[in-house]
Amino acid sequence: MKKRQHRGVLTAVLVVVCVALVALCAGAYYLYRQVNSGLFFDETTINGYDVSDMTCREVLQMLEENYTSAVLTITEGDETALALTLEEMGYTIDEVNLLADIQSCMREQNVGLLLSLSQGNTFEVQVSFDYDEDVFQSAVSSSNFAAARVLSTDATLEYDGTEYYIEPEVYGTELDDADLQVMVKDYVDNQLATNEPMADARIAVPESFYYVPAITQDDLDINSLKDIYNSYCKAVITLTFGEEEIVLDWSTIQDWLIIDGELASIDEQQVEDFVYNLAATYNTLYLPRTFTTSNGETIEYESSDYGYQIDQSGEKEQLLADIASNTSVTREPVYSTKGKSRNGVDDICGTYVEVDLTGQHLWYYKDGELVIESDVVTGKPTEERETATGVFMIPYKQTDVTLSGGTGSDAWETDVDYWMPFHEGQGLHDASWRSSFGGSIYKTNGSHGCVNLPYDVAETIYEEMEERTPIFLYKTEED
Repeated sequence: MKKRQHRGVLTAVLVVVCVALVALCAGAYYLYRQVNSGLFFDETTINGYDVSDMTCREVLQMLEENYTSAVLTITEGDETALALTLEEMGYTIDEVNLLADIQSCMREQNVGLLLSLSQGNTFEVQVSFDYDEDVFQSAVSSSNFAAARVLSTDATLEYDGTEYYIEPEVYGTELDDADLQVMVKDYVDNQLATNEPMADARIAVPESFYYVPAITQDDLDINSLKDIYNSYCKAVITLTFGEEEIVLDWSTIQDWLIIDGELASIDEQQVEDFVYNLAATYNTLYLPRTFTTSNGETIEYESSDYGYQIDQSGEKEQLLADIASNTSVTREPVYSTKGKSRNGVDDICGTYVEVDLTGQHLWYYKDGELVIESDVVTGKPTEERETATGVFMIPYKQTDVTLSGGTGSDAWETDVDYWMPFHEGQGLHDASWRSSFGGSIYKTNGSHGCVNLPYDVAETIYEEMEERTPIFLYKTEED
């Protein structure tokens, strides 16, 4: 009986041992399968994400998606200017290092197999990024903003042809990309440094990033310049030389301004130079002159006692006064000596008296038309009585004049009705005591230098002629 009991116990023990061996083998096989499955065990997290039953590469893909999905929106005011992902900004995950870290977590899990299976694991890995600066700078640029950039422009001084005004400045939207890129990179780097996925975010472009005008409409210098210019720019001085005109306006006056802060003055030396050049062009008094006679001969005069001469000092002062008045003025230049009329440098204009002392003949032209011509008697060809040659002016005319001259026994006195002087007591006048004119009378019975005219000729010239008419007296070679 005892032997049978002992045999039953042995059998039971063998059964238990066999069951245990089978269980042990089954457990060992299960553990082997788990270790070699390539999967993370249940209740395993990496960086807070559940990775149960996931391979290392699946974990890598999941982390990449979560760590690179954020969108950074750059705004201007309340409007979206530019939206970029990390990848678009040149940030990409370092897959090699991240996968190695995930695989390290897998190995750590397998080392602590039983504990890992029973309690799971919590791992942290560093998600690091590679950075491409060229991609970043190309993407993070105001040239990619939704709204086109508007340049800021300075306030400018403008002229409308009448006066100056200030065109206001424009505040544009052009900005410094370097500032923008520093701001964005600092933000992204700070977010990535936490080793947590960056969330979608919005950052606004600060006003300080925008370029602003250097000169505004309130600028003191530009307003001072505007006031100075408007004090002179309306001055228009038109100098007339008959039908010819010289216009002095802002285009020239502007170059004459001397500006010192809020004060301005006219450069008087430049005014003097202007007047000097004006005189050099339009003065005709005391200058050589060429004259074509009624007979077609050319007479050369070394100097002319008839003509126009600008009073340079007086003209300078008048110009300064005209400029200071800041208005439009039309006038003749200030002359020290004036002829009868002029058109540009032509100071004869077809009106003159011509006397051929050799041919003893006179012509009077008015506006290019012959009014009258006549034989005459001129001064006896002696040193004391010869009629002067030259170009002179008849400054005035007078009626009922007593002419006199000489001394002692040579004294003489004559009454004339029409007197028109031209040079040192010599003049045109009627000579009613003469019965004939022309020829060679002057050689033996000439005047004391005057040009004797028939009465009706003297009367006609006197009535037609105006004061300051020029007279040309010349000699020609006798046949």
